[in-house]
Amino acid sequence: MNRVALFLNGQAPKIFPDLNQFEVIFCTDGAYRYLQEKGIKPDVVSGDFDSLSPNEILTEIEIVETPDQNFTDFEKALQIIQNRNFHDVYIYGSSGMEHDHFLGNLSTGLKYKDKLNLVFFDDYSYYFFSEKETVLEDYKGRIISLYPFPVAKNIFTEGLLYGLNNEDLDLSQRIGIRNQAVKNKVSIKYDEGELLIFIKKD
Repeated sequence: MNRVALFLNGQAPKIFPDLNQFEVIFCTDGAYRYLQEKGIKPDVVSGDFDSLSPNEILTEIEIVETPDQNFTDFEKALQIIQNRNFHDVYIYGSSGMEHDHFLGNLSTGLKYKDKLNLVFFDDYSYYFFSEKETVLEDYKGRIISLYPFPVAKNIFTEGLLYGLNNEDLDLSQRIGIRNQAVKNKVSIKYDEGELLIFIKKD
C-alpha cells in the first residue's frame, strides 16, 4: 500500500473516508483542529504553525515545521510526501472556503501532477488532472466535467453524452462541464495543454 491521505485547511469533509485504506495520514497545521474534533489522529502534521502551536499537538504525532514562506503549506506537504517515496495522495479540505486558496491548490496540483498521483475530494465530487489518455470504468450515468486549465487541444472522447471529436477546450471560450457518462467505460484523450476531470459523487 502506497496511498496516503492529506488534509488541508479548507472545508472539512462532512463524511470522512475510511482511513484504514491509507498507509499514513498527513495534515497541515491548519487542518489539525478539525481532525482533532473528529477524534482523528494524523501521523504527521506539517506547516509553518502560524495558526497552531506545536505544543498543542499530541506528543506521539510527528511534527515537521516548514517555515519557508515562498511555498504554501500544501506544496510543502507534497514535498515531504514525495521525499518519503509515497505516490498516491488523496487530498481533502482543498476547497469550500476562500476561493483564491482553492485555485492556488489546483495550481499546486498541476505543478506536482507528473511527480505524484493526486486526487482531490470534496463533498460533491472528486477531481484530478488527466493524463493524455485516461480511461474511466463503471461511471455510467455519472456527471463528468472536463475543465481546461486553461487550454486542452484535440480532445477525443468515447462514452460521454456530448462527445468531443478532436476539439479544443479553452477557459476563455469553451469548457466541458456537466457532461454525462452513457457507457460504463469512458475514454478521454487529448494532445496538448492540461485537462482537469471532475466526477460527481453518487
